[in-house]
Amino acid sequence: MFALIDCNNFYVSCKRTFNAKIEKKPVVVLSNNDGCVIALSNEAKALDIKMGALAFEKEEFFAKNNVEVFSSNYALYGDISNRVMATIAEMAPGMEVYSIDEAFIDFHNMPYENLEELAQKIRATVKQYTGIPVSIGIAPTKTLAKVANRYAKKYRSAIGIYQIDSDTDAEIALVNTPVEDIWGIGYRYAKMLNENGIFNALQLTHAKEEWIRQKMHVVGVRMLRELQGEMCYSLKNEPAPKKGICVSRSFGRTTKDVKVITETVATFVARVGEKLRKQKSCAHIIHVFLYTNPHKDEPQYFNSKVLQLPTSTNSTFEIIRYALRGLELIFKTGYNYKKAGVMISGIVPENQVQISLFDARKRELDAKAMKAMDSLNRTMGRDTVKVATQGFGLE
Repeated sequence: MFALIDCNNFYVSCKRTFNAKIEKKPVVVLSNNDGCVIALSNEAKALDIKMGALAFEKEEFFAKNNVEVFSSNYALYGDISNRVMATIAEMAPGMEVYSIDEAFIDFHNMPYENLEELAQKIRATVKQYTGIPVSIGIAPTKTLAKVANRYAKKYRSAIGIYQIDSDTDAEIALVNTPVEDIWGIGYRYAKMLNENGIFNALQLTHAKEEWIRQKMHVVGVRMLRELQGEMCYSLKNEPAPKKGICVSRSFGRTTKDVKVITETVATFVARVGEKLRKQKSCAHIIHVFLYTNPHKDEPQYFNSKVLQLPTSTNSTFEIIRYALRGLELIFKTGYNYKKAGVMISGIVPENQVQISLFDARKRELDAKAMKAMDSLNRTMGRDTVKVATQGFGLE
């Protein structure tokens, strides 16, 4: 059996963890540039606010309905996600982190007869340790676990768990799952299935495999078999290394202060360095960008700079030096800046780095310093040890 653990309204729940006053209020979280809605609380959904709604078009509606509106904070989301996943991993070692707010658990060979009881224990522990509510779907396959999780969220929110361990359990969840909500089905496939009289997951399980192969190819066949209870996808314990990493964020309020922006960019680089070292990679291309708020009636400015490092690195010290040089080249005084970011690419495994002919950096010392810093930050909390350029205030 597999389980899918999914954090409920994750970005909103992260905000509520630090602000109990918005617990029962309608809450929305906006995209990077505060352009559109990317997360909603159940109370906001009840007001018929749609995902992707343009924020400036909804300002009056938000004010009239006392909707709490927040900018994104991806550093916070990443930190809380790490805590959630670490809590789950202690209770169920066979885990695949699927996204920032989802994880698959392999319940095979777990010493529990009552898996729903184990799921309740996991759910309660995650809530106690992190403050984040989760829903759990249990089923014989990963695709069915997704279906079970959706059913738990939509129809058993008070319990937060649904287990498929019989044909009856499967039929209940499948008939209540529109085809467009099945894992792996996008708009085009959903439209095609609807045109052929297939509107829910249960109807899809009765389709002929050869017809699915013709219409949806081998991926569709695997999905069909998974919905029918045949396991086609096993757990992926190690995520594939990322080919590019981006850390960016809108400021809480616009700023002209180069010191604030410098500290922010340095902190972004620190996050990038952590991620590189975690996946045992190095990078040699840095892209720094900075821009104002396009929705404000004031002077606008956008610029970016791409820098190529002579030797691939995952040293926060080295990446910060180049990133701040890029920031220096693009920063202009007199503008109210809304957002900054750092993106890296040209990623290679750390054991395949080709040193530049003229490289004089003492990389062994850098590696020891990074190892010590990462170890202290893991055990004592993020940014316990940091580079001075990141500043000494709270993020």
